[in-house]
Amino acid sequence: MRLASGQEALVARVLTTEGKAGFGFSFQLDATEARQMAEWDAGVRAEKPRLDRALGHPWEEAFLAGKPVPWEREPGFAGLQWLSG
Repeated sequence: MRLASGQEALVARVLTTEGKAGFGFSFQLDATEARQMAEWDAGVRAEKPRLDRALGHPWEEAFLAGKPVPWEREPGFAGLQWLSG
């Protein structure tokens, strides 16, 4: 997705068999990084993925600090249309 700053991010969503959604992102446009983060967010990956600072963006700052990612900080996130599980 295109960020408000004009840069791009790859955003991933995973759904557990119980229907819980987890989200992840990568400013390096790395699908593995985003998927592993989404798996961890959904509770199906025990180890928190490693993330290197790329942009100083609120998403990465929150993730690195162990806080909830403020997805709403990017207007484009709310506009994403996900395929149904």
